[in-house]
Amino acid sequence: MFLPYPVIEQLDDAQVAAWNTHFAGVGHERPRAIEEGIWRRTQDPANAQQSGWSEDEQGRRRVVHYRYRYDLDYTFPVPRLVLADLYLYTSVLAPKAEIDEYRDNVRSWLSEGGWRQVDDTTWAKGDLRVTVTPFDSHPQDERASRATPAGFCSLDIVFVSEDFEVTRNVRQMPWNVLAGGIRVKDQRGNPVYADDLNELKNFLPFQVEIGCGTSVEAGVPPLHFLHRVYRVTERTDNVMKQTHPFVLSPHKDTLVRELLLDATTKAEELVTMFRESFLAEPTAVHHALKALHDAGHFVGPVLQHNFDLLAARAGLEECFVRRYDQKIPPVPFHPEAKALLVIGLHADRRSVEKRARERGMQVFFVDTEGLEEFGEYMPYPLEGPQDGDVIVKAEAIRTLVALCHQLGVPVPVATQAV
Repeated sequence: MFLPYPVIEQLDDAQVAAWNTHFAGVGHERPRAIEEGIWRRTQDPANAQQSGWSEDEQGRRRVVHYRYRYDLDYTFPVPRLVLADLYLYTSVLAPKAEIDEYRDNVRSWLSEGGWRQVDDTTWAKGDLRVTVTPFDSHPQDERASRATPAGFCSLDIVFVSEDFEVTRNVRQMPWNVLAGGIRVKDQRGNPVYADDLNELKNFLPFQVEIGCGTSVEAGVPPLHFLHRVYRVTERTDNVMKQTHPFVLSPHKDTLVRELLLDATTKAEELVTMFRESFLAEPTAVHHALKALHDAGHFVGPVLQHNFDLLAARAGLEECFVRRYDQKIPPVPFHPEAKALLVIGLHADRRSVEKRARERGMQVFFVDTEGLEEFGEYMPYPLEGPQDGDVIVKAEAIRTLVALCHQLGVPVPVATQAV
């Protein structure tokens, strides 16, 4: 695989301007040209159904962390969006016999894939380097005083583009996430259901928190697309759809094999989420929110969980709260906000809604409480609404456009056909 790897072969002037305005540069709470994801899959009684934990089967672990840097490339006559640097870290903890077999397979894939051995642990091909490091006891477990299960060992495999500087903080990040423990799901209270957001008129001005629902409406792939790309969860139509077992056994992990045998082909999957996010356009939801903000009904920045910058591209200020370096990031609540409107977000992982309630803010949700997967509709109730919260079980676009009408806010031209 050679870098820069083309993501979009030709950008028009508007796309170049969008990149320079919203993705390039620094000064934000996170670099906008970076795409990053972390999964840590462990076996625990709390996740027994997904992890396969039992008294006789426990202790497995798999960590996947990727961090990519994108940029514009002017080498060719027209500007291209490219993947400039790649870092992909995997670590698996399993019974020694399985790890030994896995190492043998990795050696075979390195040979079959045409990788050139540099030293005892490093191989090179094109602009990528891969290191393969076994551990009887993983250094991160020793550091955290975590005991290695009897008869288990680890194997770390790291892909990185040549000369890409990966800081210690970045390398440490998945282990800090692991140390945070398994997320405990919220206990749902007794929220009230409403047909629309008419009651929100009694709690103006409001602030907004946005989840992936608005991005999916804009054509951005849902999160489970990444679960499939990085082989962290079994999500095929012949698996019980409500279970989605973790991929923990080395023989089920095809991610490393795919990269070693044909990294260039796999790269097309790896960059899909960023490409589709960049190509997506703000929807009627984002334009309606901008109109409500301009009218003074909506205040403060959008509390954003998505990295597609759709709200920013609609002219709204954003604060990205889906952070890995801070489990509970600070939230800039506007001092005048009387309500929090949560759009398309399933669970309060960053305690934004919890903190809003503590401030005395009324919490409203707009969510369909369901999703399409494998051609079927699956119920997906909101996880943690509490007593007194209000849920509008409907699509965000129609609900927000209707809110504009209810508040007498001129509906943007882009939304009038909705």
